[in-house]
Amino acid sequence: QVQLVESGGGLVQAGGSLRLSCAASGRTFSSYAMGWFRQAPGKDREFVAAISRGGNSRSYADSVKGRFTISRDNDENTVYLQMNSLKPEDTAAYYCNARRRRVGVPSPALDEYEYWGQGTQVTVSS
Repeated sequence: QVQLVESGGGLVQAGGSLRLSCAASGRTFSSYAMGWFRQAPGKDREFVAAISRGGNSRSYADSVKGRFTISRDNDENTVYLQMNSLKPEDTAAYYCNARRRRVGVPSPALDEYEYWGQGTQVTVSS
């Protein structure tokens, strides 16, 4: 089992940047594929980005492609989400996720993820 703790959220103006971090407990972090999802008030949780176990394969939602970058440091048990050129529509709670199956694939499928963090709020003002 793994525990996930997100940090780095906050209030930023449109066009600004934030870097989210997700620290994982345990010594098997490199066994998990990781992902970021987000949920805005009144909306369903949606995929943002994912990365494979080794970090060599990544995928992004079309809405963030070219602006967001997912990365991981297996030595530090941490996954990151660098968010640039932020827009008001990026406002949401952002959640870090982990899964132990199909770890070579950066899956966007919500139901494949087994573990979730508590979320960190990102608010982008116009």
